[in-house]
Amino acid sequence: MSRIELLIGALLALTVGIVLVFGGAPEQGSALDTRASTLRSEPDGSKALYDVLVRLGVPTERRRRPLFDVNRNPRHRPAVLVVLDPLLPLEAAELEQVARFVHAGDAVVAAGSGGGITRCVGWVTANAARLLRVDSFPVQPPAPGLDLPPVVDYLRPPGVAGETDAGRRMRGGDIETDQCETLTPIARDTLLRLRNGRPAALRLRYRGGGTVVLVADLGYFRNRTWRATDAPKFIAPLLVPSPGRRGPVVWDEYHQGFGEEGSVTGVLVAWMWSTPIGWALLQLAAVLLVALGVAAVRFGPARSVIERRRRSPLEHLEALAAGLEGAGGVDTAVGLTVSGLRRRLGRVGALPAGAERAWLAALELALPTPRGRNAVRRLQGTISQPGGPERALAAAQAVEDVWEELRPQTTRARF
Repeated sequence: MSRIELLIGALLALTVGIVLVFGGAPEQGSALDTRASTLRSEPDGSKALYDVLVRLGVPTERRRRPLFDVNRNPRHRPAVLVVLDPLLPLEAAELEQVARFVHAGDAVVAAGSGGGITRCVGWVTANAARLLRVDSFPVQPPAPGLDLPPVVDYLRPPGVAGETDAGRRMRGGDIETDQCETLTPIARDTLLRLRNGRPAALRLRYRGGGTVVLVADLGYFRNRTWRATDAPKFIAPLLVPSPGRRGPVVWDEYHQGFGEEGSVTGVLVAWMWSTPIGWALLQLAAVLLVALGVAAVRFGPARSVIERRRRSPLEHLEALAAGLEGAGGVDTAVGLTVSGLRRRLGRVGALPAGAERAWLAALELALPTPRGRNAVRRLQGTISQPGGPERALAAAQAVEDVWEELRPQTTRARF
């Protein structure tokens, strides 16, 4: 292997290593990431809710695009839309689509601010403006024997004296107070309340059969709460569609920061196209391809090499004759020649020593032509007369003449 091939291999290995280190490293969960997303299996995530509904046989779906077209396809409408206090607030047009969704008789479950849904329906969370929530409030269980954890937030009507625009945005998103005036409930049910009577969870009913469930404490939707408390017994019935509704339970993941993503190859290509390291790797790959192309094509005349030819049959015969001559094996060669003739004539078995002359005498009497008998006499003379290496050649020629006399004659077909 040449040095240039070793260099190209080393550069390719370096390129693959850099791509794996900088482009293929998986995202690590951060302790500051508290998104209640069904894509997160951390204690603060909400993947347990999704898995439980799947095991219960409830159709579920993760939505990773905005809510602008939530009412566009009647055949694929969600039965329940779940918005768990997302990181990104809903746009005004999305809130309008949610209002139409409720008026059409469907259900919405919103936790915390719900991206603006909670404020749209006339409520806010009391502790949403606090950066550190240190207070907890015990709740009254809605059913005997149901042990629910205390909550850190509750619901109250908006418009408290001294409320600032910043506090309003932190509670319900950057929306106006008149954007959801059409969402006026006809009935209100308190699903969970504090011991002092303040509501922690509400169900608002609207004309047409639509409902909006508000849960102030987002902790009731987290994995750690579902693992250690009776919160699933309270929350799961709120997520399951009513018997008269068809469609899946849709989880809003777009506003949690999990938008539609392409394939791994597309992400890698985009990363290489938009980063300096990616550009460097692309240029290095181009150089390697050019180097491989140059190394694969041989320029100039063909290199001179040592020509090795196989020996011809005549050269093999000469080499064998030379070996026999050097070993003094003329008598052996003559004897093998006679044995070969006998085998070609259909006789089997080896002749004992000195029996060649008797067999040749019988063969001479059996030959019908003078030429064949003369060839046998010459072969007998070769055996009995002394001589050098020419005896082997003479014996071979005599055997060939005998065989020509005894071989059946064939005639060419006439056309």
